Amino acid sequence: MESAPARVVNRPWLHLLLFVLTVGTTSLTFDNLFLGASLPWSARITEALTFSVALLTILGAHEMGHYVLARLHGVDASLPYFIPLPYLGVGTLGAVIRIRGRIPTRNALVDIGAAGPLAGLLVALPFLLWGLAHSPVVEVPEVSSSFPGRTSLWSLGGDFLQWLQVKLTLAPASPARDALPQHALLIFGDGLLMKGLKWLVVGPLPPGKALQEHPVVIAAWFGLLVTLLNLVPVGQFDGGHLSYALWGPHARWIGKLMALVLLFLTLFYTVTWGPWFLVATKVVGFGHPEVTRPAEPLGLGRKLVCAVCFLALAGCAMPVPIRMEIW
Repeated sequence: MESAPARVVNRPWLHLLLFVLTVGTTSLTFDNLFLGASLPWSARITEALTFSVALLTILGAHEMGHYVLARLHGVDASLPYFIPLPYLGVGTLGAVIRIRGRIPTRNALVDIGAAGPLAGLLVALPFLLWGLAHSPVVEVPEVSSSFPGRTSLWSLGGDFLQWLQVKLTLAPASPARDALPQHALLIFGDGLLMKGLKWLVVGPLPPGKALQEHPVVIAAWFGLLVTLLNLVPVGQFDGGHLSYALWGPHARWIGKLMALVLLFLTLFYTVTWGPWFLVATKVVGFGHPEVTRPAEPLGLGRKLVCAVCFLALAGCAMPVPIRMEIW
């Protein structure tokens, strides 16, 4: 006698609970990181909730894109699980859905894989346009970038060796190194898409001027970052699904090449790429399960969708997503 398949129990209360908790953690984390204590409580609550609602709307659109297309293709999938993470990052690890069924064809793989980042991007763009229009222009000190980056593994390793040399030789540290910083400036990196939108909405800014990002802009910026991370063509990331649909088992070599790019960014631009390099290589890996009907060819329309997604990857790409200038 064949055993009956295990019945999947849907728990909508769990999805709702995680969503509410994530609203709380993202609001509290935004208030802690970006808002000053000098603001009145009403303004702090309003701005924190504005950030949270915008961010979770983008993340929710991303995951619902996967969910809806999975259902349309008859693939069993769960509703999104939001992941609260109080006081770390932006207060959340994002959202995920569980794909419980096998994906039938490469066309379905493209539809399900691309629907998430494209849906999130389509929601993030109007948020960006509105937020940029409501972001004031402020004076900021001119900052310069360097190569290797100041937070790259190469530079941090050199700083550590200098510190170790001082400790081992008991030489006095330089006064500049001992001086306490008086100012800090958080700088969000701009990809080609963000630069284009800023030019469209605000126009070119003179040296010493910058936008003080509205909470909606910050939320949408993180939405673009999520799009970038998910479209990296490695393993079972969204970009990995598209890569596998296009090139089959050869996509493994595309993934290994992208892992080398992540390693290069970690070594010479910023160590913040290090965790994603480890996730890509050690957690996700380079393999991808076969679809159940591999003989069905990939249609031209799906190939164009892949091209649009990889253009979105290029538009969101930035070597240093976020950095802190201290002086």
